[in-house]
Amino acid sequence: MYDFTKKIKVYSPASVANVVCGFDTFGFAVHDIYDELVMRLIPKREIIITNKDNYNLPTEPEKNVLGVALLALLEEVKGDIGFEIESNKLIKPGSGIGSSAASAGGVIVGANYLLGKPFTQKQLIEFAMAGEALASGSKHADNIAPCICGGFTIVRTHDPLDVISIDAPPMFVTIVHPQIEVKTSDARNMLPTEIPFKKAIQQWGNIAAMVAGLMKGDYELISRSMQDVLVEPIRQKLIPGYAEFQKIGHEEQAIGGGISGSGPSMFMLSKEVETAKRIEQRAIELYSSLGLPFHTFVTTLNKEGVRVEEM
Repeated sequence: MYDFTKKIKVYSPASVANVVCGFDTFGFAVHDIYDELVMRLIPKREIIITNKDNYNLPTEPEKNVLGVALLALLEEVKGDIGFEIESNKLIKPGSGIGSSAASAGGVIVGANYLLGKPFTQKQLIEFAMAGEALASGSKHADNIAPCICGGFTIVRTHDPLDVISIDAPPMFVTIVHPQIEVKTSDARNMLPTEIPFKKAIQQWGNIAAMVAGLMKGDYELISRSMQDVLVEPIRQKLIPGYAEFQKIGHEEQAIGGGISGSGPSMFMLSKEVETAKRIEQRAIELYSSLGLPFHTFVTTLNKEGVRVEEM
């Protein structure tokens, strides 16, 4: 029934969650920044994880995002079947560009491929969310959904899970990753438990208008809607140079941008690659002057999501 000789390589993309106003709701996958997994089936009920990077993540399945996601999947699989995984994390944990989601989403899509694709996309997201919960303390899908589905996604609800994909217009993405760590769990603990009704109305308007802008390909409407009055005003304090980065985006007439997930990475969307590269260069100058180590990327939206190749 199963082919235990088959070996696959999985490329699992980074992603940007929240996208300014869509906290725990919006997300998109990006090109050029991937985790890599090599996977095969084994004829025993076991998960074997080998790390090929230097992050020293746990190899015990119940302590590793990969393992926890696979354990959730294996609850729906009968028989003596397990997985052997070699993990090469190229997305730094705690970077704010969906490192844990790339692990969980990639391993679940790879497992589904090896099993003959018995599960739906919705089921795959739900399995992967179990792994994400280990990393962040909650089962949220704003990184998982775009990682698996590709493109721009909306998570309408988590229980029951309802994910909508939007065919967003072409955009270039500048990502700046200051080499500091912001734990998702710590960033969540900063958030208010109550918000003023007036601010909630303002946020709802921006969310609705941004969806309309994406669907219409209206860059100006997308730009006007990329305002967050609830989360980023609090979280920006965790990221040195955030206000200056926003000023660069405004001066270069970018579509807009903000914190990627819980940070510390930041992103800026542009219509033209030249704009994206100018923003990158100015960000390099900014963080060099601040004396902080950093990485930058210029890329595009990834509409494919997790990619599997047979070896």
